Amino acid sequence: MDGQAIDTRLLSELTEQSQDLHSDATRITAAALGDFAEERRDARAHGGRGPSAWAASLLGAGALLVGATRASADSASPSPNANDVMALQTAASIENLAVSVYTTAAGLDFIKSGNATVAAFITKTTAQHQAHAAAFNAALTQAGAKTQNNPDPKYAAVVKSALPNIKNPGDVVALALTLEDVAAQTYAKYVSLASTASLRTLFGSVAPVEAQHRTVLLSVQALMNANDADLITIPTDAAKLPAAAGSVGIPVAFYPTTKASPISEGAVS
Repeated sequence: MDGQAIDTRLLSELTEQSQDLHSDATRITAAALGDFAEERRDARAHGGRGPSAWAASLLGAGALLVGATRASADSASPSPNANDVMALQTAASIENLAVSVYTTAAGLDFIKSGNATVAAFITKTTAQHQAHAAAFNAALTQAGAKTQNNPDPKYAAVVKSALPNIKNPGDVVALALTLEDVAAQTYAKYVSLASTASLRTLFGSVAPVEAQHRTVLLSVQALMNANDADLITIPTDAAKLPAAAGSVGIPVAFYPTTKASPISEGAVS
C-alpha cells in the first residue's frame, strides 16, 4: 500500500473538531468585546490613561471574527504598547505564511487529484488562518499601528527551502506541522508577554486552534507512517495499531513555548 493513504472518515471527524474549536474561539473573543468597549470608555473618562486603548483595537479584530462591521478607531486613544504592537505584527506574519503554505498545497497536483476530504481540511484550515491574520491586523489598525501583510521572514526562508522537495502529502503534512507548532507556541508565549487582559484574550483564543491543527496533522501523519491498509479503517484492529496511535496527537500535557518566535521577528519598522 502507498504509505500516503488516509482514512477519510477519521480525517473528516478531526476536521470537524478543528472547526468546532475555531468557532468556540471566535465566540470567546466576541464575548469579550463588550468588556473591551467598557475599558475603552473608562480610559477616555480618565484622560486616556491605562491599558484600555486595546479595547478599541480588539473591537476591530472581534468584528472580523464574527462578521460584524469593524468599529472605527478613536483618534483620542492613547498610543499602544510598542511590544504589544510587535507581537501582533509577528503573529500576523506567521498567519500570512500559513495561508500561503496551505494555498500552495491546495494547488499541488497530488492534492488536487486526491480525495475531497483532504482538500476540505486544507480549505477550512486556510480560512481559519486567514481569519486569524485579519484579526491581528485589525487590532493593529484600530491601535493606529502598521499592519503586517508579509510572511514571517524566518520561516518564509524555511518554506522556500522545503517547497522544491515536496513530493507527496506526507511532505505537506511535515511542513504544515512545523508552522502550526511554531504558531501555537508563539501565541501561548505571547499570552504571558502581552501587557493587557484584552490582548491576552486575543492570543489565548487563537493558540488552541493552532494546537488543534497540529493534533490533526500528527494523527494523519501517524496513519500515513503505519503503512498498513488494514489499519487505515474505522473500526480497526486496535491490537495492531502502532504504539503512538493513542498519544501522538497530544504529545505533551502542557504546551511548550521554547520555539516561540520573538516579538520582533515579524515586526514592521
